[in-house]
Amino acid sequence: MNDWVIEANNLTKVYKMGKDVEVHALCGLSMKIERGEVVAIMGPSGSGKSTLMNIIGCLDNPTSGEYLLDGQRVSTLKGDQLATIRNRKVGFVFQSFNLLPRASALTNVELPLRYTAGVRNRRQRALAALEAVGLSDRVHHRPNELSGGQQQRVAIARSLVNEPAILLADEPTGNLDTRSGKEIIDLLLTLNRDSGTTLIIVTHAPDVAEKAQRIIRIRDGVVESSEQ
Repeated sequence: MNDWVIEANNLTKVYKMGKDVEVHALCGLSMKIERGEVVAIMGPSGSGKSTLMNIIGCLDNPTSGEYLLDGQRVSTLKGDQLATIRNRKVGFVFQSFNLLPRASALTNVELPLRYTAGVRNRRQRALAALEAVGLSDRVHHRPNELSGGQQQRVAIARSLVNEPAILLADEPTGNLDTRSGKEIIDLLLTLNRDSGTTLIIVTHAPDVAEKAQRIIRIRDGVVESSEQ
């Protein structure tokens, strides 16, 4: 029996542009991702890929359809409920790192724990996350004292500190040189193997996508293909 961490059933998303114009970003999209799987999601601009990522990451709700994250139906949640699920279940890694420029690596990684009720030993957990990404000797460095690859490692540590059900990496190598980008992908794959965290990578880069166990291609708001 499959253990699905992502279940999307017949998702639609319609954006209203003024009174008379509707943009159909998702058009009945369905997909499933197993717990611990490494999946790359690809698609051209305007395919609905970004909209799908916002729904998977609990940043937005579909217009219709059902979305379950880690067995919990979240497609109808609003406001604070959605934010709580997002903080507990999803780790984000962005192309632009999104670190606090005046805060240390340790403070940046610890930040999500400050918004999670009942968490103890925040500092110890943040230190452990930095050690896991190979930055135990950079905990007190600010972003401007780190290379691009090191900043992305801090962002990955921050995304993992809450032990999320999924790690959602949106073009994680986009602002990195080839060598640093390869190191980051290798690190994400190692963390997936060691922790079992489901890894979803949104990318335009074929060399990144081919590292995944499966490639899901999105076009015109639906899944065009799913390839092992």
